[in-house]
Amino acid sequence: MKRSFALMAVTAVASGVLSGCVSMAPHYQRPAPAVPAVWPQMDDAAATEASAIADIGWQRFLQDARLRDLVALALQQNRDLRVATLNIERARAQYRIQRADLLPSVSASAEEVAQKTPATVSQSGVETISRQYSVDLGVTAWELDLFGRVRSLKNQALQSYLAQTETQRSAQISLIAEVAGAWLQLGADQTRLQLAADTYASREKTYALTQRRHALGVASALDLAQARSSVESARADVASYRSQVAQDRNALQLLAGAPVPEALLPDASVETLAVLDELPAGVSSSVLQQRPDVLAAEHQLIAANANIGAARAAFFPRISLTASAGTASTTLSGLFDSGSGAWSFVPQISVPIFAGGANQANLDVAHTEREITLAQYDKTLQTAFKEVADALALRATVDEQLAARQALVDATTQSYALSEARYRKGVDSYLNLLDAQRTLYSARQSLISAQLARQTNLVTVYKVLGGGWNAADAAAAGPSSNR
Repeated sequence: MKRSFALMAVTAVASGVLSGCVSMAPHYQRPAPAVPAVWPQMDDAAATEASAIADIGWQRFLQDARLRDLVALALQQNRDLRVATLNIERARAQYRIQRADLLPSVSASAEEVAQKTPATVSQSGVETISRQYSVDLGVTAWELDLFGRVRSLKNQALQSYLAQTETQRSAQISLIAEVAGAWLQLGADQTRLQLAADTYASREKTYALTQRRHALGVASALDLAQARSSVESARADVASYRSQVAQDRNALQLLAGAPVPEALLPDASVETLAVLDELPAGVSSSVLQQRPDVLAAEHQLIAANANIGAARAAFFPRISLTASAGTASTTLSGLFDSGSGAWSFVPQISVPIFAGGANQANLDVAHTEREITLAQYDKTLQTAFKEVADALALRATVDEQLAARQALVDATTQSYALSEARYRKGVDSYLNLLDAQRTLYSARQSLISAQLARQTNLVTVYKVLGGGWNAADAAAAGPSSNR
């Protein structure tokens, strides 16, 4: 057994020596960003401001307590996020498997070999049965990683694991934004439904008035028919928005991954700010390199770099060791007697001489895959730049659009009031009143859309700039008590 310990000691020393083995992987340098340094909507001075938006946690960004509770529920129950988390666990396990190849695998074995020799071939002319027992502790085919092949594969698995981690972060940020967007959409559609219901009730009153005027001979049959058509149009809108609200609730429940309590649903209004209104005005495009999807693409690029190292190492000799030490005896009782020690040591070296160009082809594949991954990294960065540029472009004009929509509602409200007064006094026909009704209804619908666009844009800006995510906050997130 002393030899067993000696074997394990030699193995440990070899592991220490190999920890300083050379790597054939090329030196990695982060590629220069394939995007401008600043957004089209701002100058260099604005871009020098700190990109504080990435440090704003979602609990602080979401101002409505009901929305915060709903996001916390989704982070716990959403199935897509659960799959992303399980992908991390799988990648972590694969990394551990690959890392284990750096160390020798030591195993113990015990065996009995029984052999019968017939009398016809026995030297003594007598049939004999021989037995041999052995107990061994050994290492089988452990590769000495002199040229970094195994280490490169380990690094590739590590980067794949880190890429999965960033992908999960990206999925979480997207989920938060999707839940907030769906919640705001539900609130806007509830507002539209309330507007349609109020309009329906108002037009029914106008229709009743037109019926009385028609009975008195003041209003024409055309006025009565037009009033009836406006009532039916409003009734159709009410039915349509009821359906839309139901679909919005279904979408919200799918994102949450569980039934959504009524207490967490929004009111029939989008005027109250549900998210943080004041976001940093100026950020450099370098913040994109910290977006989870961009980081995931960079980890994949580093993994492709490591694959080149493994492909290069295939051109060099591969050395593996198989060794064992233990005891052997022809009788089970004598297995551990003095003088029964046995050992074997089988070093093996494999030198590539001719492989039909396979090694060179594998290296070419690794180089090509790195170029593909580099192009994908650049495309991810450029896509992120476009998303931010689009969101900032809308943000620059959304307040102006909202003010214009509000002014239009004020003007059409006044116009409708005058038209209704003139109709009641018999000065104008119902056609003028109907036009005023439709214009006011359309203006109010547009105002709701503008209010929703402003809120949604804030969520989008927060998301595309890699809106702050804190693991500790997310783990501790629970239902809010300050409702």
